[in-house]
Amino acid sequence: MTDTTVKDAKKQADRKAIKFIVGLFVLYILFSQGNLFMYSVMTPTGRFYNPYLAEHFDYIQGLKTALITPAVWIIKLFGFYAIHNEMDVLVVNGPYLRINYSCLGLGVMSFLAAFVLAFPASWKSTLKMLIIGLITIYILNVCRIAGLGLLFGYFQSQRNYFDYHHEIFNVIVYIIIFVMLYIWIRKNTVKG
Repeated sequence: MTDTTVKDAKKQADRKAIKFIVGLFVLYILFSQGNLFMYSVMTPTGRFYNPYLAEHFDYIQGLKTALITPAVWIIKLFGFYAIHNEMDVLVVNGPYLRINYSCLGLGVMSFLAAFVLAFPASWKSTLKMLIIGLITIYILNVCRIAGLGLLFGYFQSQRNYFDYHHEIFNVIVYIIIFVMLYIWIRKNTVKG
């Protein structure tokens, strides 16, 4: 390769890297702040509350329900009696768990979606990774909620000492997502 060809290749690579970083940043802000805005639209005490949208397009409550219902099934499989409503899980003779906005995993989902959509890969590969990643985050979140119900059901003395489960969940999920992204990037990077 000549010096000119090498310089052109470096410039092209630099442009791709900058485009990826800018795309990642813009998409992450759009997704994460968009979810926060929609939470405000869907919540009666929210600044931008809209009753019509809250009644007909409340995907945030839909995600809560989609997390709570299978988590309660898992808790029941382990012999506990559990009841739930739209945001709470009560394990009889066990813990009471409230599923808030911060429990939904929308931040890590926003990061994953932004990363995958910003990365220069085929649409088929991008869509496949997006679906697999979001399902993985969802399954891990269901397991976290069920795990907390079971942990506090078996070890009642630990209920007041386990306030850092969000941090543990985020670390575990980010490690898993980074490993998945690393493998996906390796598959989608042309070796020269």
